[in-house]
Amino acid sequence: MELTEFLAQTRAEVSGEILERMSASGSTFPYPELVFSEIVMKHMEDVGMTYEPQVCHYDTKVGNANIKLSGYSVSEDDDRLDLFVSVYMDADTLQPVPDALTLKAAEQCLRFLSMSAQGKLARAMDPANDAHELSVHIEKSYAGLDEVRIYVLTDGQVKSKNFKPREIGGKSVRLEVMDIERLHRHWSEGKPRDELVVNFEEVAGGPLPCVYIDGASETYDYAMTVFPGEVLRHLYEKYGARLLEANVRSFLSATGKVNKGIQATLRSDPHKFVAYNNGIVVVADEARLGVTKNGGPGISWLKGMQIVNGGQTTASIYFTKKKFPDTDLERVRVPAKVVVLKTDDPVAEEAMISDISKYANSQNAVKQSDLSANAPFHIALEKLSNTVYCPDGIGRWFYERAAGSYTTMLAREGSTAAKYRTLKNDVVPASRRLTKTDLAKFLNAWDGKPEFASLGGQKNFEKFMDDVTDREGRGESVIPDVQAYKRAIAKVILFKRVHSLVRPLFQAYQGNVAIYLVSMIARTYEGKLDLDRIWEQQDISEPFKSQIRIWAREVNDVLHATSSGRMISEWAKKSECWSVVRTSSLTLPVVSIAEIPLSS
Repeated sequence: MELTEFLAQTRAEVSGEILERMSASGSTFPYPELVFSEIVMKHMEDVGMTYEPQVCHYDTKVGNANIKLSGYSVSEDDDRLDLFVSVYMDADTLQPVPDALTLKAAEQCLRFLSMSAQGKLARAMDPANDAHELSVHIEKSYAGLDEVRIYVLTDGQVKSKNFKPREIGGKSVRLEVMDIERLHRHWSEGKPRDELVVNFEEVAGGPLPCVYIDGASETYDYAMTVFPGEVLRHLYEKYGARLLEANVRSFLSATGKVNKGIQATLRSDPHKFVAYNNGIVVVADEARLGVTKNGGPGISWLKGMQIVNGGQTTASIYFTKKKFPDTDLERVRVPAKVVVLKTDDPVAEEAMISDISKYANSQNAVKQSDLSANAPFHIALEKLSNTVYCPDGIGRWFYERAAGSYTTMLAREGSTAAKYRTLKNDVVPASRRLTKTDLAKFLNAWDGKPEFASLGGQKNFEKFMDDVTDREGRGESVIPDVQAYKRAIAKVILFKRVHSLVRPLFQAYQGNVAIYLVSMIARTYEGKLDLDRIWEQQDISEPFKSQIRIWAREVNDVLHATSSGRMISEWAKKSECWSVVRTSSLTLPVVSIAEIPLSS
């Protein structure tokens, strides 16, 4: 799909979403750019660029200063903050966006950050505004943040994707742009890590000396090399957690035994680091070889570089230097194995990365649930989604077992324009694309675990797979049959409809309200809700939709009443939240609802 076609598709997606919300709420939707922002932020969450983003509209003037915010993301450990601001052109042709306009939007968002960190903004805001809670949160937590980023989101085409970091309250704030071109590249390639291009001529002063071995076709090449400590620090500073997004383990706290040992070696014996440390394992999509100063072979360039083992080593180097600026990283060398993948099949690639991670990660126990792309549960769901058709006999759902496989399928099977349109519009439209992380959220919400479902994609997915593994360990069958698959999809349909109905009702925290409402519906009507009917209709009835709107307001009220001033997105992650919410009751329907028998 060309960029202009992708722009038209994105614009149509925004328009369709607005129409759906207008239909659901019976009124106009005032902020189309927020719909665009939500679509882009969801994509960024799916590919690991941000964590559980929330839509939050704030556009005003304080004194002579314009302030604007479209959304935010707070990491689970409260050490990273992303703010989003949109420049929505809503044009039917590709529009260039001058750097001056991009920077203007970034400055408006920077003002929100700066005034919040200083405690000035919250005092000037209406406490009823959803951005007020965020501003108070920033004021309280800013000193403890390790990373702050501002993303400008736009459906135009920008010249510069990155800008010089700004200093706010003693912290470096990174400025990035997600424009239509970058979004299209992610969508078409299915691998946003392709943006991680590392030129060692620039960052290390020359190629990294290596031993390079050519592997068989459709497998991988590999090399043994050594990374300078300062290079790893620079890469983590530039890319952050994205450098580790294929890693099966996130960075462990510096209070952990292993990391304290790494820190101690960096501080007292940096020249011995290469002897003491097990090193890192890197995967990449492409490599370019060069000649070192000594005339030997070296790695000049890596594209799609990811650290799949050694995330704690890399992050420890970065945070130790940050905490102790006198740490001498010039004397630190980190042994590394580099695996250059040679397959274009996203499923095979993810399975290979999982296997590499599984066998490389020997310092700490690695759960098989973390290496799930080729787990029997997901393989079975993928097979069912490819063979079980919707009641119309034409369409089916697509279970995306590996990132990018949906795009790959469209490209492979849509060999002509007509076949592509049929696939995209009738057989497997994007609305019936189901990722592993989405399925885990939908099912955990249904199973009465809204605090897990509110954790965000990866953390919730780990909880979901832990449960699958535990059930397997108890001898239970976790492989769904056709009926179980249809009922699982019915739960997916219900969640999607609930979410679409909730979104126009509230400016913020719609996702949390939807999750808790689904949990309350399941708790109240589990075993009685007619899931087979939802599958047959591929939808829910209008009376049910009307009742969901009533229940949504009730659940929203309970969440706010019990949060004690905390951000709802943070309160919803606590088990105490569900303990309180579940004691409330949903009002009884006053009209007949087809999905809920009268005996209920």
